[in-house]
Amino acid sequence: METSQVETLLREELQLAEVHVKANGSHYEVVAVGECFDGLSRVKKQQLVYGPLMSTISDGTIHAVSIRAFTPVEWKREQKFILPQ
Repeated sequence: METSQVETLLREELQLAEVHVKANGSHYEVVAVGECFDGLSRVKKQQLVYGPLMSTISDGTIHAVSIRAFTPVEWKREQKFILPQ
């Protein structure tokens, strides 16, 4: 599955403001940003992202997923730590 397909699926299903996906074979890294994560624990955020991906995980298309999910406010704060100023 192409990273662009994963991005489109997650963006449409979860109404995300931003989504970034990297792949190495069948191992995927997802950074998801959206209001849908507001008030949720880290585990609940990850479960929300897993939902739309479950069929591709079940059929083996996606073997492993690393998920980092943020609200827009959390993402803005996170970017200060990961992007050079």
